[in-house]
Amino acid sequence: MYTIYVGDKPIILTSEIQKETDFKSFLLKSVNIGKVIKTLNNTDLKAVHLIHENKDKLLKKFLKLLPNVVAGGGKVYNAKNEILFIYRNDKWDLPKGKAERKETIEETAIREVEEETGVEGLKITKPLPTTYHIFKRNGKHKIKVTYWFEMKTDFEGDLSPQENEGITKVEWLNGKSSQKALKNSYANIRLLV
Repeated sequence: MYTIYVGDKPIILTSEIQKETDFKSFLLKSVNIGKVIKTLNNTDLKAVHLIHENKDKLLKKFLKLLPNVVAGGGKVYNAKNEILFIYRNDKWDLPKGKAERKETIEETAIREVEEETGVEGLKITKPLPTTYHIFKRNGKHKIKVTYWFEMKTDFEGDLSPQENEGITKVEWLNGKSSQKALKNSYANIRLLV
């Protein structure tokens, strides 16, 4: 089973048919993804289930429905065990960005965290779950596939938000502050923190 977010509402890819309650089900092979996005955005439905009999092909078939944007990002801890957050578009988020040619996804994640926050000395400690969300750019919907990594750093320098990317704040947040920030964040980020 996979979850792809449209805003904070999930599209759930599944091979199981369930009785519809506060969600609607469609067959993945014949679905009109534009209609699904519109339905989620304009109704009080809680979710959409896209069903395919072969659970091993769910994600592969779904990713063919829209252009994909591959990104890498980090959940970064400092020596005080605080998590690095950015503030962009009036929401708290974790630093991430688009992969460039000829770089590994790990290199992308480290580069993007450095660029968006000014934090250096990053070391990847382990991979985290990959997230999926649908966004609209220049009138077209796309699927962002973000590969996340847990990172550590001993960096104690100044944080510098990448303003040309719309980032207005960068902060280290402790456990309590992180939980508060997640109330004004994205569903994908709540899965990671």
